[in-house]
Amino acid sequence: MNENNNFLSKEDYEEPCCPLKMDANKNVKPIPVGRVLSKLDEHLSYNDYVSAENLLNYWHEEAKIGGDTRGELTILNEKVGVYRKTKQKDKCFSAINMCLALAENGDFENTVTKGTTFLNCATGYCAFDKYENALPLYRQAAEIYEKYLDKTDARLGGLYNNTAICLMNLKKFDESREMLKIAIEIMSNVPHSEGEMAISYCNLADVEAAEKGIDRAEEKINEYLEKAEELLNTPTLPRDGNHAFICEKCAGTFGYYGFFMTERELSNRAREIYERT
Repeated sequence: MNENNNFLSKEDYEEPCCPLKMDANKNVKPIPVGRVLSKLDEHLSYNDYVSAENLLNYWHEEAKIGGDTRGELTILNEKVGVYRKTKQKDKCFSAINMCLALAENGDFENTVTKGTTFLNCATGYCAFDKYENALPLYRQAAEIYEKYLDKTDARLGGLYNNTAICLMNLKKFDESREMLKIAIEIMSNVPHSEGEMAISYCNLADVEAAEKGIDRAEEKINEYLEKAEELLNTPTLPRDGNHAFICEKCAGTFGYYGFFMTERELSNRAREIYERT
C-alpha cells in the first residue's frame, strides 16, 4: 500500500479465515488482530493517521459483526491512542466510553487486559486535561496490575509514572512523588530501562516546580535533571528508536529548565538515530 494514500487497499482488510483459529464458540469469527496491529504500526511509523483511523474503523466493524469481543476491545484501545495523538477529543471520549463498557464484559474479569484498558482510557482523559476522570481509572488499573503482575514488571512502572503525572495535575504532590519513586525502583530492576527512569526523574523535577515554583525548587530540579542526564548517557543503553523517542521527550524538559546544551545534545542524538534507522 502507498503509505501516503488515505484509503485502505484490498489486502488491508481481506483476510482468509483459518478454521483452526476460530473461537470455541462457533458463532464467533475472530479478526486477525496480529496482522491488523502490524499494519497499524506501519501506518503510524509514517505518521499516516488517516490510514490508521480507517484501518481501525474497518476492523472495529468486522469485530462487532463477528461477535469478537476480545478483538473489538483491542481495536478500541488502539482507537483511544490514535484519537489521543491526533487531538480528536470527541472521538477519543466516545472510544473510551465504548472501551469501558466492553471491559465490564465477563470475558475480561480478572485479566491484565482489563487493567490495560483502564490505563489507556485514563491516559486518553489526561490528554484532554480530564484528570478527575482519569485518576479513578488509574486506581482500578493499579488494583489489577498489582494483583496479577510481578512487582518488577515494567508495565507497573509505566502505570505508576502515568498516574504520577495525573496526581501532579490534581496538586496531589506528595503522592505523585511517591509514585515516581516507586516507578524508578521498579524500572531499576528491568534491563536497559535507564531511559524510562530518566523520564521519571524529569517528572520529579516537574512536580517540584509545580508545587514550589522554579526558583524555590531550583536545587531539587537540578538534582533530578542531573540524574536523568546521567541515566540517558549510560554507555550500555541501546541507541535505538525507543532511546531516540525518550531523548526527544526529555529534551524539552531540559530546555524548559535552562539546560540548553543538554537539550541540544539529546535532540541531535534523537535525530541521528532516526536518520540512521
